[in-house]
Amino acid sequence: MVFGAFSILHPGHLWFFRQAKKYGNYLIVVLGRDTTIKKIKGTPPQLNEKARLEIIAALKMVDKAVLGDKDDWYKPILKYKPAVICLGYDQKEPEGFLEQLKRKNIKAKIIRIKSFKPSKYKSSKIFKL
Repeated sequence: MVFGAFSILHPGHLWFFRQAKKYGNYLIVVLGRDTTIKKIKGTPPQLNEKARLEIIAALKMVDKAVLGDKDDWYKPILKYKPAVICLGYDQKEPEGFLEQLKRKNIKAKIIRIKSFKPSKYKSSKIFKL
């Protein structure tokens, strides 16, 4: 399972999905809701959540694409019970993330995926261009 805004799909995201897929045989991508992205990043995503979901779901390497919960970051994790959660090199874990996983009896292994050309393929840098 991976999480992200994926405001504009770029090669760095594809690389992230491929790397995450190596840790299991079924990749679930949880997309941040428009309201959540605006709250975290200060601006809404370039594409709305419906469009982003449609694009991500169309990728062959993605087995399931779902929208995150508007109120509870952990709901998709509790629903799908992934064996592995992959986080991007630049993703910040919510405060108390590991403790919450333990408290909710989620035994997923947490993997931090290394960056892929972050000076070139980072959404914020692409938007500036």
